Amino acid sequence: MNNSFAGDTSPEAVVGAVARDGYAVVRDAVDPETVAAVSTDLAPFLEDAHKGHEEFFGKLTKRFGALLVKSTAVQSLLVHPTVLAVADHALLPHCVRYHLHYTGVMHLEPGETRQVLHRDTSIYPIANPCPPMTVATMWAVSDFTRQNGGTRLVPGSHLWSNERVPEPAEVVATEMTPGSVLIYTGNVIHGGGANHADQPRTGVALHYNLGWLRQEENQYLAVPQEIARQLPDQVQELMGYALGSSSLGFVDHIEPKDYLHGVRDQAKSNLGPPELRQRVDALNRLHFSHTEKGNLRYYDIDTD
Repeated sequence: MNNSFAGDTSPEAVVGAVARDGYAVVRDAVDPETVAAVSTDLAPFLEDAHKGHEEFFGKLTKRFGALLVKSTAVQSLLVHPTVLAVADHALLPHCVRYHLHYTGVMHLEPGETRQVLHRDTSIYPIANPCPPMTVATMWAVSDFTRQNGGTRLVPGSHLWSNERVPEPAEVVATEMTPGSVLIYTGNVIHGGGANHADQPRTGVALHYNLGWLRQEENQYLAVPQEIARQLPDQVQELMGYALGSSSLGFVDHIEPKDYLHGVRDQAKSNLGPPELRQRVDALNRLHFSHTEKGNLRYYDIDTD
């Protein structure tokens, strides 16, 4: 697979690859101890999880989310410097803060069929091509191979219109070892592969989105406030406990993180600090020339 980088590669090189081709793989981005900690944290939930009942999500795939309350070790994946460098480059031109969009485990059992190819950004009614609205990561907890269902994706498809359909030869499979991470923008065409191996394939998905869009996973319900208060500031802000712009996301006219930590006096909170206003003024503004009807696009491409 192209765009595969060693763990000590500069973030700038990975950022450049994602901007150009829509994706990159960073090998051994975290150490084996971190992978073991994540695996240990998630094991009891994986044991209890049910296999899917919907075709899109896989009938032999176990999925569950709300990972911030299920694994302390996942937090280190969430704030990995190279991942955040990619998210900064892709998302911050259009928002003052981005948020944690989704957390989830995707555990493909042997015999699982391929997932239909799609774009994550299809949940929003904005046609391609468009600027990145989300950045996704898939962290390998087990080996990812072409044989066991390593994520399939189409390099360069983040620049395509919705009408362009991938050719089978344009679809590549992610192959990486535990502790490695696939990073891609949400407008890249991708999907889970078929698991023809005799062992499951396990990944942790952590996605980020523009701070003025609704998050796919509702972090305020997924993580009880008494737990959210104990999380690091950076994680709280990624969850959404910070203003998404001047006055965007306040609670009773109080900054959300202040409110989380017990502030109830509006005079003790600030909804438009100068530094935030400067960042708002510096944003790239989106322009829409027209709208038109359009269905979600899925691409059933056989590469097995």
